[in-house]
Amino acid sequence: MAIQRRSVQETLTTVIGAWTPHPGDFETPIPGLAFFRREAPAPPVICMIEPSIVLVAQGMKQVWIGGEAYGYDTGRFLMTSLDIPANSEVLQASPEQPCLGLVLRLDLRMVADLIAQGSLSPPRDRAVGIGAGIGTATPDLLAPFARLLALLDEPEAIPILAPLIQREIHYRLLLSDQAARLRQIASVDSQGYRIAKAIDWLKLNYTEPVRVDDLAARVQMSAPTFHHHFRQLTAMSPLQYQKWLRLNEAKRLMLNEHVDVASAAFRVGYESPSQFSREYARLFGVPPKRDIAALRGAGKHTKAV
Repeated sequence: MAIQRRSVQETLTTVIGAWTPHPGDFETPIPGLAFFRREAPAPPVICMIEPSIVLVAQGMKQVWIGGEAYGYDTGRFLMTSLDIPANSEVLQASPEQPCLGLVLRLDLRMVADLIAQGSLSPPRDRAVGIGAGIGTATPDLLAPFARLLALLDEPEAIPILAPLIQREIHYRLLLSDQAARLRQIASVDSQGYRIAKAIDWLKLNYTEPVRVDDLAARVQMSAPTFHHHFRQLTAMSPLQYQKWLRLNEAKRLMLNEHVDVASAAFRVGYESPSQFSREYARLFGVPPKRDIAALRGAGKHTKAV
């Protein structure tokens, strides 16, 4: 089994290395699949992690969520079951041995469909807490990933075979040590499913004033229950989550669209530019003007997973 795992790992490393000629993030012709390459350790970078599985073929990474560290490497994968704000860092990487990996976006409707078929036994441990966890990268899980990456050399087969292999990956995840976390979000009668729906609404309406009572009612939960489960799953309150969305969108506007500080503040829902600047500095560590100037001077703005 160790030889089998090593063989699959080498295959993943070779393919990802060939598709990532320099440090960065790279989309692939397979929908929902992206690669990343890092060539040096890097301090934590603020990012939003979508519902996904992140595999490292070489090197080591770590994310911080709510003050907790989640490290993952060639033997462990990161899985998130809903959109979670985090801080991502690279622990092991060099030009000779770059940190190489992939991100596969999860299809929660596919998960729900697999659960509805009724052939999967419920996991023993259902108390999973936050919507992110570290799982064991078993050969049974890695094998379909190797087959999925092999399709990059057979592009005409991607529309037909990729969905079938991705379905197998989701099935394997429902047999993994992260099964309870997936079920927590994908089961339509669960509290996690309702929180995911609330997050979807926040992402579309982050510029609007939000009352937690109204948001809880929207997903048919009491306000205390909603607040408890939202914080349990995301390590943030609903209002903190909205603030995070606003500040990161404002950063994107200033950096990529050259919008000034006051205009960015108003466009993401702030009524006071001074309040915006204070909260921006609290999240990113420096005032917005200084932060954007430094990022432009560095000549890059890298997303992280």
